[in-house]
Amino acid sequence: MRKQTLSAIFISALACMALGVGSGAAALAPNDGLIQIHSRSLDEFFVRPDVDFQRYHKVIVDPAEVALRKGWLKSINATRGPSRWLVPEDARNITDNVAASLSSAVAESFRTRGFEVVTAPDAGVLRVSLRATDMVVNAPDVASAYPQALFNVDAGEATLAMEVRDATSGTLLGRVVDRGTARELSSRINRAFSVTNQFWFDALFRQWAVNCIRGFESVRVSN
Repeated sequence: MRKQTLSAIFISALACMALGVGSGAAALAPNDGLIQIHSRSLDEFFVRPDVDFQRYHKVIVDPAEVALRKGWLKSINATRGPSRWLVPEDARNITDNVAASLSSAVAESFRTRGFEVVTAPDAGVLRVSLRATDMVVNAPDVASAYPQALFNVDAGEATLAMEVRDATSGTLLGRVVDRGTARELSSRINRAFSVTNQFWFDALFRQWAVNCIRGFESVRVSN
């Protein structure tokens, strides 16, 4: 299983995303009746047997859930002076911004792929749930009375998950789980600052969302 690039808010600028390779053998996901199928761009990709994605043309994107790795705040503060320590509010700002960016990127990616983004369940509507968990941000950029340049190679990592359901019945139709590491493919040390971090953060989430949607579209084509 190889890793896909991922950025996080206030982390070092990234140049592009490394796509992952999923497991090759088909297998049943525990307790939900999904079948795991091979994906070149997603670590774990599951769908319900015989699902007809072609009948879905609209999507509801629920607000994303984001969680930093346990102990991350204490760990990051141990790497910097007291004047640049983060507080719990900083951590909440990071997760809130990541959640908003992830939801927006996924909604926009579905829209670009021809789906109408709606807010109410109906026939032909998918409901998408999103999570970014176990997130590590290596170089968060925060305001300080003593400015300090931040540099990094690996900006952070997280596990991304998407679940897709029929919006009216609630039936689980598919699931994606993908571990990503934020890095420059050139492995150079780069300056970390907020403007470029936000730009790459949004771009990388959009690419991940497209990979997920293309995965479901490939199932549609095979049916």
